Amino acid sequence: MMVPYITRNIPCYELLDEEGLVKIELATDTILAEIGIEFHDDQETMRLFQQAGAQVSNVHKNAWSLKFEPGMIREILQTAPQQFTQHARNSSRSVKIGGNAMVFAPSYGSPFVMDLDQGRRYGTLADFENLIKLAQSSPWLHHSGGTICEPTDIPVNKRHLDMVYAHMRYSDRAFLGSITSPERAADSIEMCRILFGTNFVAQNCVIMGNFNSTSPLIWDGISTRGIRTYAEAGQGSILLPFLLGGAVSPVTMPGAIAQSLAESMVGCALTQLVRPGAPAVLASFLSSTSLRSGSPSFGTPEPALGSLVMGQLARRLKLPLRCAGNFSTSKQADGQSMVQSMMSMMSAVQCGANFVLHSAGFLDSLLSMSYEKLILDADLCGALHSYLKGFEISDDTLGLDALREGGPGQHMFGCAHTLAHYQTAYWESQTNDDQPYESWLEQGGDNAMVRANRIWKKTLLEYQAPVMDASIDDELKDFMKRRKSSMDDAWY
Repeated sequence: MMVPYITRNIPCYELLDEEGLVKIELATDTILAEIGIEFHDDQETMRLFQQAGAQVSNVHKNAWSLKFEPGMIREILQTAPQQFTQHARNSSRSVKIGGNAMVFAPSYGSPFVMDLDQGRRYGTLADFENLIKLAQSSPWLHHSGGTICEPTDIPVNKRHLDMVYAHMRYSDRAFLGSITSPERAADSIEMCRILFGTNFVAQNCVIMGNFNSTSPLIWDGISTRGIRTYAEAGQGSILLPFLLGGAVSPVTMPGAIAQSLAESMVGCALTQLVRPGAPAVLASFLSSTSLRSGSPSFGTPEPALGSLVMGQLARRLKLPLRCAGNFSTSKQADGQSMVQSMMSMMSAVQCGANFVLHSAGFLDSLLSMSYEKLILDADLCGALHSYLKGFEISDDTLGLDALREGGPGQHMFGCAHTLAHYQTAYWESQTNDDQPYESWLEQGGDNAMVRANRIWKKTLLEYQAPVMDASIDDELKDFMKRRKSSMDDAWY
């Protein structure tokens, strides 16, 4: 059964005790009070924090170092909602973000795409639309995501319009907007006003921006001005440090966690200075580094442990959390990719993450979005639906009648209890092959990638776009046409 989001019925894993959590929080306070956060090219953001009590010093022209007394940022965060709804154009698919809700969204930001037929190549708008259609078709994903791949055949300064429109046209789920400039963020919000109605957008969250800090310890003006644009409109922001251990954060995980918490908390606080009550999502992207080569490594155990701790810290702050996902450095949707993905994704599940970007399609250290891995990852997300549901203890589920009916030594295939439950007792994979070896071999001996390749092609062949009001569609296209005609093409 398709659900708009997962309602968690199993407890989160509490890795650290109170003493350990307090030590990390004190380290975060030390970062904020003694080392500080730099803000570049956004005097208004500097002014907002200074007015709230931050100590400001000039680093160089248009750059300021801000330091925050212990407790100051936490106090600002008191107005941030513990949970909120991001509305979809199909109201039955609106998602709750926070509390015991968990939302899976496809991967985000890859310049390349890959599949078994054409290999690795730059993404196009056609790929972007295909991947949205595949995500929309999966019952195990809940959110359309954002930059599901970069459509590199569209000018940089115009592609945000095509991307937002594609989410609106080919999915009826919630989605992320542009964050690459405040003007593009404003365009994304304006398109939502056309889709949802101006009054509805004024009172509800219908779009979010996924903003990265510039680690270590910098928020640049493009990000902060975009954050302010979303917050001013009452829309949501995800505030995300992308930390490579040993490169832009301490190589030891407790230090990386403290830094991540500091950077994300300050980003969340900015939303509240602009508009108290604006939706904000605490976020972390913890990863290790291959210190012999300097390359990022994903799906390793240390960041998974870090995600468990981030879950504990987010609950203490009473903020929704985004972290982890189906991460992998593999170059194919193979065994390595799924082992690494499972290590990372289970940490999101166990830590209590509320919004999981990169739930499907992530390959090649996030450089490539894979058609086949999107299918395999979405299937894993289906298994996690059942895992997070837990199970009920009752006279019926204890199944004593099944044992009584046949007695010792008798199989239970035909007993009444089995017949009553056989259709719902177990989750069934769309991509696994659970046949005997001989049957598998007779049918071609295909591996999981080949099966996933068949599935995505069949899904696209059968895909039907959700119905959209023709007048709204025309108004969106007209807005895009006017905006594109107002600027020359820019390719960088």
